[in-house]
Amino acid sequence: MSKVIDSVRPVVETIIDEHGDMLVDMEYVKEKGQNYLRIYVDRQPNGIDIDEIAALSELVSEKLDALDPDPLPDLYVLELSSPGAERPIKTKADWEKALNDYIHVGLYQKIENKKMYEGTLKSYNDDEVVLEIKDKTRRKTLTVPRKLIANIRFAIEF
Repeated sequence: MSKVIDSVRPVVETIIDEHGDMLVDMEYVKEKGQNYLRIYVDRQPNGIDIDEIAALSELVSEKLDALDPDPLPDLYVLELSSPGAERPIKTKADWEKALNDYIHVGLYQKIENKKMYEGTLKSYNDDEVVLEIKDKTRRKTLTVPRKLIANIRFAIEF
């Protein structure tokens, strides 16, 4: 299914870039017998609104329908949406935006008897991320090796 993404990504990216928006992620999946092409878009710095998503959806749909040969020969549902407030951190832009922001980190193995942490991302590099976390009534710094991170995403602090 990544062949579909590889063939439509340049077309989709061009449309999104021309509107000053940012392609966050794409997926082509089959769920309950139905194919879905999901495209997640955002706009910096304040996010994307529903009117922009609707306009992009129409443009992307028209452009994909006009491609020859058709990279999506099977019936599919096109879904364009915002990635949401708690989206995964994947791209360089995501990492830059996450710096000094509140994030959630899930681990493959425990550090200090826990497999999940939430805190403020203080720094990152290819080898590790540094979080400022709350530990009961005090704040402390936790360094997490990148190879132990199963998932990482933006989080909402309560």
